[in-house]
Amino acid sequence: MIITTFFPILLGIILIWISAEKLEKYSVSAATSLGMSPFLIGSTVIAFGTSAPEMLTTFFAALDDKGSMIIGNVIGSNVANLSLVFGTALLILAFKKKDIKQLPSIKNNLLILLAVTFLSWLIIAINPFSIISSLILIFTLILVIIYWYKTNPGAEVDLGSAEEKYMYLKLTLSLGTLIFAAWLITFGATNILEQYQLGELFIGFTVLAVGTSLPEIAAASSLALRGRYETVAGTLIGSNIFNSLTVLAIPGFFNSSLMAESWNYASWSYLLMLLAFVTLCFSMYIFTAINNIRKASKSLALLFLSAYFFSLLFAY
Repeated sequence: MIITTFFPILLGIILIWISAEKLEKYSVSAATSLGMSPFLIGSTVIAFGTSAPEMLTTFFAALDDKGSMIIGNVIGSNVANLSLVFGTALLILAFKKKDIKQLPSIKNNLLILLAVTFLSWLIIAINPFSIISSLILIFTLILVIIYWYKTNPGAEVDLGSAEEKYMYLKLTLSLGTLIFAAWLITFGATNILEQYQLGELFIGFTVLAVGTSLPEIAAASSLALRGRYETVAGTLIGSNIFNSLTVLAIPGFFNSSLMAESWNYASWSYLLMLLAFVTLCFSMYIFTAINNIRKASKSLALLFLSAYFFSLLFAY
């Protein structure tokens, strides 16, 4: 029982941690050579790479018609990004006594994050399992990516990535490992669901969300240790936007009526409120750092971390 349940999850988490880091490394190396800005690299390349586990676990969960588990994964990952991940990165920056300052260009992206959070809330409240909802989300994602591309200042940046031999082969192998790791976590989560009779939403919010958020934790912590706070913000903004517009869009394309059977919006309305609150706090903090030097706050970091553990009470 333990071997078929917890071992796949543990192995999947280890593989995700390793492969997501490699995926980020080789993706950033390619993007840097194209002269992409720090925010664009964070909001697209790194964000897509770190959101890949959520996309893949959602795909495998959709194959099993685990609709509530998918919604739990999306909400849980977004809450974890802006409370657990950002709180960890902010705490690291605070201990390193780093100053934080953001460029004015991030302002519009914070507005996009808030708008996308509201849109995803609306989609979840109405019907997250329809193809119309999926098309709306994907169309919005395309518009956002076009905007990012058009507003990319194109300044070259060195994020510590160097040209390597067989980079694209390594990139492909990293993605393949990530797919296998996502399947392992989903397989283990499904076994937990069946053996311990826990709710799909709770499993999605905890096992899937935390397991697939490890790449964000790894990426944000690594960037924070190097003082790349501007890329940390871009990574988290981009990751939440990708989760809301891409991961949430996956179940609708399956057009399965079985997914909605265990879904109950009322059970998760409080967590959506908490997500909106954390997103607003994150946006306000980053907004106040635009053109203003701010000290990284330990107390604020602990507040964000506390918000995540508080969310677990609602999920349970």
